[in-house]
Amino acid sequence: MRLVPRLGSGIPLVARVDEMRRLRAGFTRAERGEAGAVLLSGDAGVGKTRLLAELAEFAGTRGALVLTGRCLDVREGGLPYLPFAEALGPLATADDAAIADAVRIRPALGRLLPLAQPGPVASAEHAPVTSERDVPYRPPVEQDLGQLQLFDGVLGVLTEIAEHRPVLLLLEDLHWADGSTRNLLSFLLSRLRAQRLLIVASYREEDVHRRHPLRGLLVELVRLPAVGQIELHPLKEADARAFVEALADSPLAPELVANVAERSEGNPFFAEELLASCADHEDLPAGLAEVLLARLERLSTDARRVLRVISVAGESVSHAALAEVSGLGEDELDEALREAVQHHALVVEKGAYAFRHALLQEAVYGDLLPGERTRMHAAYAARILRTPQGRGHDAKLAYHSLQSRDLTAALPALLRAADEAERLGAPGAALRHVEQALEIWDAVPAPARPPGADELRLLHEASYFAGTSGEPERAIAYARSAVQELTAETNVERATKTWRRLAEALMNVEGSIDEAHEAIDRAWELIAAAEPSKTRAWVLATRAAILRGIDRPEESLVSAQTAVADARSAGSAGAEASALITLGALADNVADFAEARDRLRSAERKAGEAAAPNVELRALCFLALSYDDQGEISAAIKVYERGIKRAEETGLTWSAYGLELRARHLSLRYQRGDWPGESVTGTPARGVSSVLTARMTASWLPIVVSKGGFTAAGKLLAELRPHWWAEPMTAMAAGSAGTELAYWQGDHETAVKRANEAIDFLDALDAEYRLSWIRIGAAALPAAAAQAAAARLRGDDEAAKAAVEAGRQLVERVRFGAEHGKPRAGVLGPEGRAWLARAEAAASGLEGAADPALWAKAVAEFGYGQVYEQAVCRWQHAEALLAASEPGRAAEELVKAHETAEKLRAAPLRDAARELARRARIELPGVVEAVLPQRDTVDPLTERERAVLERVALGRTNRQVGEELYISEKTVSVHLSRVMAKLGATRRAEAVAIAYDRGLLVRT
Repeated sequence: MRLVPRLGSGIPLVARVDEMRRLRAGFTRAERGEAGAVLLSGDAGVGKTRLLAELAEFAGTRGALVLTGRCLDVREGGLPYLPFAEALGPLATADDAAIADAVRIRPALGRLLPLAQPGPVASAEHAPVTSERDVPYRPPVEQDLGQLQLFDGVLGVLTEIAEHRPVLLLLEDLHWADGSTRNLLSFLLSRLRAQRLLIVASYREEDVHRRHPLRGLLVELVRLPAVGQIELHPLKEADARAFVEALADSPLAPELVANVAERSEGNPFFAEELLASCADHEDLPAGLAEVLLARLERLSTDARRVLRVISVAGESVSHAALAEVSGLGEDELDEALREAVQHHALVVEKGAYAFRHALLQEAVYGDLLPGERTRMHAAYAARILRTPQGRGHDAKLAYHSLQSRDLTAALPALLRAADEAERLGAPGAALRHVEQALEIWDAVPAPARPPGADELRLLHEASYFAGTSGEPERAIAYARSAVQELTAETNVERATKTWRRLAEALMNVEGSIDEAHEAIDRAWELIAAAEPSKTRAWVLATRAAILRGIDRPEESLVSAQTAVADARSAGSAGAEASALITLGALADNVADFAEARDRLRSAERKAGEAAAPNVELRALCFLALSYDDQGEISAAIKVYERGIKRAEETGLTWSAYGLELRARHLSLRYQRGDWPGESVTGTPARGVSSVLTARMTASWLPIVVSKGGFTAAGKLLAELRPHWWAEPMTAMAAGSAGTELAYWQGDHETAVKRANEAIDFLDALDAEYRLSWIRIGAAALPAAAAQAAAARLRGDDEAAKAAVEAGRQLVERVRFGAEHGKPRAGVLGPEGRAWLARAEAAASGLEGAADPALWAKAVAEFGYGQVYEQAVCRWQHAEALLAASEPGRAAEELVKAHETAEKLRAAPLRDAARELARRARIELPGVVEAVLPQRDTVDPLTERERAVLERVALGRTNRQVGEELYISEKTVSVHLSRVMAKLGATRRAEAVAIAYDRGLLVRT
């Protein structure tokens, strides 16, 4: 990854629309003579300076004089009037006569502007003061009078300049302002009236504690009618991710974006520092840590000790726990906490104390000495052991025991914490606990290990939790390690479960089905001769699913039926539900939809009763697919939504079926025209496989393309390409969307190339994916037809022939995929038939005008609920009807296509429909043609005559002009005759030249 740019160097302003609007509105009022002020507050690094820079740029474009001054962190008394001296300093040497005169007649400004040239003064009393040594002793009254003259001078010069041009005065870091600066600011703000002046002062909210001298002034200032307040909050989650992505010059991994956005908690400066210094590790960057710790140096010794104690807890801490671990007396602890809260280092949450920002906690914790860190963790662990059990009790005990190196106490706590995490629907947390237990297993003496636990059990559980939390590759790795732990002495039932776990892990990863079959056969060999039991039923159910996956339906059916019988005999509702799912899928494969859905609903119910959430999600996924494949979109969406809800409730959002439910649901929302306003792919939890996040991104990509987000879509395509081998569904979605992206961009050659690349890839992967060729090829055929048409217009016969041939090859591939693909129900479903019809319609236009009847069929085929794709076909149908001289029917189709595009905000389709309407002179409801720019000469040509002449200027023949404008060749000739008569030309070329000379045509 390239170095990130520093803030303010070309990074777009993210998510500050409302604040920027209010600031601009304040400046606009000032331009009208309504002076005002804004107090801008926010944490350090939240973006105050950037916002002011944006305002300054805006004001500068409006001709304003922008003056900027900053306070400095000078702890011993500060520098009097520093920000005003810096802001007004340029006035002393300004070339503008009005500014120079305004400064010269106010000698009191000499105290701020040493370079100013004062005019004549009445006495030495009014001479400018340039240093402390030049100031004679004056009684207090004279000092007050001199200060008042200075204040009047500043107000007067700003007011006078504002009569000539608006003035924007920016004062930054007011929390460091000295008393004189605060007084001058109060004076100015209390005298804002009708000047064309806006004053904006920023300060850090966290630095202005209760006893800070600025706080009392702020209370007074906000009561003034001309003063407003803007509080700049941290960026929200989605905005923080967008900001992190904008920081880098190249695409970032979604996991990195999510991690930086989460740790920065919406603070742009923190995000920048984390990304620049911490892209590949979790440590806090040294520079950022120093910035954070510097704020705490002003606190007392006790306050800093309390912060160290809280940093070790890693969460909010009660007063009682702090008293015990810190060792401070009650009075000392109270004062230390009060100080830390007043200085905004801590916040009070539900009666406990926590760091205001997680990164501050990281900085303090990282600054601890090893010994004190270990002692504090041990003290927390000892306290937890003495406290009553509660939610998270074992996880906290495990954490502090590990950090204090008490591994004997940590191991059983980790196992109990994993059990609790599973019960709470947090498989990711359970996985982390089990992994930590595996790490320390060998370091704990055998007698001290929990009874009933061994390494084989931990590996089995790690594999299960990895699979359910979105880490399928790790699930396989742990399952393989578990198999390697098997010995001749291992109990048969345990060995069987271990092999079945490996088979289940392999089932969820592309290209591993054969290995999964081998693993389940090993499990079956171990238990085939045994009496019916829960373990045997589960092996049979898993074996049935795998046999169906390798296209052995007869064996799968027998295995599933036997599994149901064994499960009922052994009382295993979960295994029965798993087998019923396979029976339902097998029924679906032979188009017995009633039986299939009955089986799947029964499986869903039994899995729910058995508290087998993975099985329940699988049942819901197959039930939804049964409706989905038959084009019953509304019914499918309802089931998908039910499954998504259950996945969220059980913590299985990123499991194999939790992911599939969400991905398919998003695809159906795309088809139905229910497009989300922003990405709903979800932020992956820590550790979730990039393959899974790519699958969700691929489901979102068609919406991005169809909305016209071409730049974003291009980036997403690049991110997805490395994941094609691991997830064919990603290859399918990206191949189709990438083809459509190139088509809408007018890059027809790339569209055809991308389609062929995707089809070649899927062909090499497996014959199972031939059905996907239909959609990918259909998306590229209009590009081939457009490429051929463009070549014919250029008179390039060879290029036209090549484009037609490429299109013919594509349509043959589409037909091959339709004939040799394997639909789940044995016959091509509504979606496949619709895309095939669209491909045939597009292919009919390879050598000339497309067949309107074929496009009408495509429109009808997509009528089962594919709202957007049907609108695209209507647009193409309208074009074919215009070429066939049926403008009335064409107008009807084009209006419908445009209405859908407008509703969905599908910009590429909307623009294409409008362009076709313009060329065909079809009126679209609500669309007003842009007014052409005024010409210096009288324009004798009608719009239709100009359209004809523009195409003649491009070298088109009369026939080609007619084809583009959907008029006959004879009508083109008539229009040209009228044009030549109006322009006094005898030839076409002469008419074009005259039109250029008179400015009637614009050269492109």
